[in-house]
Amino acid sequence: MSDEKRMAENYEITQAIRIGGREVVFGVDEKAERPYFCAFYGKQFLFGFIKERYEECVTGDDYVEIVELFSQRIKEQCDKVRAEWAQTEVPRKRITAEMCSPNDYAQSIEGKIVAVKLSTLHPEYQSAEHQLIYITGGSGARANSRGTACFCKNLYTGEDTRWERYDIQGEIKTAHLPDWAKERLAVIQAEQAQKSKKPAERGAR
Repeated sequence: MSDEKRMAENYEITQAIRIGGREVVFGVDEKAERPYFCAFYGKQFLFGFIKERYEECVTGDDYVEIVELFSQRIKEQCDKVRAEWAQTEVPRKRITAEMCSPNDYAQSIEGKIVAVKLSTLHPEYQSAEHQLIYITGGSGARANSRGTACFCKNLYTGEDTRWERYDIQGEIKTAHLPDWAKERLAVIQAEQAQKSKKPAERGAR
């Protein structure tokens, strides 16, 4: 275990909780005039580099006040997650390893419905609507590939996403595929078929 201290400038981060897609941090610099610090922490990918950033930073000399802010921000993030859960239109069930075939790197997974590993997702997002994806391409989707990138669509939201091959649990077994996922897959495949027809139709003219 590393003994290296986590720092935000001169503030040592002593508490950090990530929930709802954001990490709330609390820090201390006992030598500073305003020794207590609270902020949101995130990472920005820029030109192939990862840049750390702290946002909505607040400092103060009242320990209880900054702890209250830290707690308030966590509570707001919890409320955000609960609101997202309330709007979810499908059963929030986990897809476990037993519900999937092994992630066999000797096999292509392009055009397959796979599940993202539970361990890859934060606890509040460990459920089928975040796990189930339809693989559309990427070097990592191919058999025996040295690449790991898998391009895909989230079956619930329809959003284009990217996961690495090692993030994937495996192809979900037909017996465990939810009805809603089958319906979403049919919509995605119909859209793909329609797109593939358009160039041919233009060429025929």
